[in-house]
Amino acid sequence: MTEREASVDPTELPALLALVRDIAVQAAEFAAAARRTGVEVAATKSTPTDVVTATDRETEALIRSRIAAARPDDGVLGEEGSMLIGTSGLTWVVDPIDGTVNFLYGLPGWAVSVAVVAGPPEPSSWRALAGVVVNPSTGEVFEAFAGGGARLGDRALHVNEGVPLGRALVGTGFGYSAERRREQAEVLLGVLPQVRDIRRAGSAAVDLCALAAGRLDAFYERGLNPWDHAAGALIAREAGALVGGPRGGSESDELVVAAAPGLFEELSAAIAAAGERG
Repeated sequence: MTEREASVDPTELPALLALVRDIAVQAAEFAAAARRTGVEVAATKSTPTDVVTATDRETEALIRSRIAAARPDDGVLGEEGSMLIGTSGLTWVVDPIDGTVNFLYGLPGWAVSVAVVAGPPEPSSWRALAGVVVNPSTGEVFEAFAGGGARLGDRALHVNEGVPLGRALVGTGFGYSAERRREQAEVLLGVLPQVRDIRRAGSAAVDLCALAAGRLDAFYERGLNPWDHAAGALIAREAGALVGGPRGGSESDELVVAAAPGLFEELSAAIAAAGERG
């Protein structure tokens, strides 16, 4: 079966979500235990500020081993490991620790993010089936499967609706390179005067779940990787958000925007206008 031919019976999605949840919770417990014993930088990636810890790698290795044991035909796209091509048409998109800098500094805004998608492992082409984001600092487990709504534990989630841009609390984030941060700052200068305020938690997965839970009204960020938002975007969508990217397209590394429908259009226009001015 090719990735484009992948098909999953909707009745199988709750069981798939249960497996994703089990793996993500175990990984979060492992990472939290490692954090309590102390964390050091193991390496840097794109820039000296883009760090990876041994726990990032060990947590992803744990997740990959669980996937291999439970669903050996599935592919895996993870932040810390090479792409594993599967034969089932399904791919697990894994961020073992989203918010590694927060994790390193002992700040609470980090999470384990695990999603399963059908189709090519690219946001513009895949169909997200199930996703879980676990924040070990708060003990919260956010989850969703396609068509099944989003939940935080036993509570159904829904985004805030009817919020105009001028009263919107908006989450965002910044990249690691100096040039990208300069560009992001220029856009922020255009957006900030038009909204209630900006929040920067340090984890796109946490921000997207905060949007789903009504703790933020909107979210946007440039430069995200697929594993940063695969689970969180599904959770936000299932909570009623629109999630998209630049020029009316799908979310991408160029831009991810998420909000309730009316606010989504207003924020997208404000970001585009700010980018043109920058």
